[in-house]
Amino acid sequence: MTDSRPPTRPAPTASPTRPDRLYRGYVFDLDGTLYLGETLIPGAARTVARLRDAGARTLFLTNNPSRLPADYAAKLTTLGIPATANDVVSSTDALLRYLRTHAPGARVLPITEPLLRDLLVREGVELTDDPEATDVVVVAWDRTFDYAKLTTAFRAVRAGARIVATNPDPYCPTPDGGLPDCAAMLAAIEACTGARAEAIVGKPSSHMAETVMDRLHLPADDTILVGDRILTDVAMARRAGMHAALVLTGATRRHEVPSRDDVPPRDPGDPGSPHAPDFVLDDVTQLLPDGAWFTLDHPELHRLRALVEEARALQDKQSDPLRLSVLHAGLWLGRVAPVELR
Repeated sequence: MTDSRPPTRPAPTASPTRPDRLYRGYVFDLDGTLYLGETLIPGAARTVARLRDAGARTLFLTNNPSRLPADYAAKLTTLGIPATANDVVSSTDALLRYLRTHAPGARVLPITEPLLRDLLVREGVELTDDPEATDVVVVAWDRTFDYAKLTTAFRAVRAGARIVATNPDPYCPTPDGGLPDCAAMLAAIEACTGARAEAIVGKPSSHMAETVMDRLHLPADDTILVGDRILTDVAMARRAGMHAALVLTGATRRHEVPSRDDVPPRDPGDPGSPHAPDFVLDDVTQLLPDGAWFTLDHPELHRLRALVEEARALQDKQSDPLRLSVLHAGLWLGRVAPVELR
């Protein structure tokens, strides 16, 4: 059988502090990467705007199924990063894709919050609360999880239902210390049934990666995933063939970042295998190449580069209007350094 998965990029021997080039696609994790709770990380909005101005495509990514993509887009827009629902990929998108592909027509028992339950109904998924009639038990982060739900899921799985979960996160960071996440509900169901989930569709799974790449329409090797977690963000990027940038504004501290010597041989079936990132950044502002002109294919950038080359060719230091235009071009591109006209 031919393996259709994209080749995994080898882990780097060391992690530079910032990229030396731009990419055509940027996939951003949200909490811990672009914002913390309700507060935008300084410089995040300006960085995303400059990448977009340079012609890059941007996409936002979350494992948290407690909000709809439209809600995340509204939050980003309020914080200063304009976004639409189509700009956001959630573990719910990967879940719907998985159910359509691997369980079409299945009757689903949702161990979820009401919002996800309602979404499944709107998307045409047949729901049931009858364990004997259940084909698939869907497990997600559920702050309404209780013994009654656990018992219903237990009976459904014992009657032959499969288990699918939205994300592998053990807890969700919050300002007051965090909350148990999907992995906690899933562990309870797996422990009492002796069964294992056939798929966990959020980061770092191939299901989430395929959902992202279908939305982005770019080659994986010209895309960089930016996030704050090694076991989800970096692992998914490496397995999907994308570049990986780890930011230190969220869940990971610098001493926790593995180098290549720390990374064991990759087991494709182990979602917990760590991978060294290509870049380790203090924050997202370091995504912008240091002191370099933007190099993406964008009409305005071609005009600006042509202007710079014309100025250099003239070699006329008295051409003040042209010098001023070149300086403005440099400032617009993010390089505050006048061009020497020799």
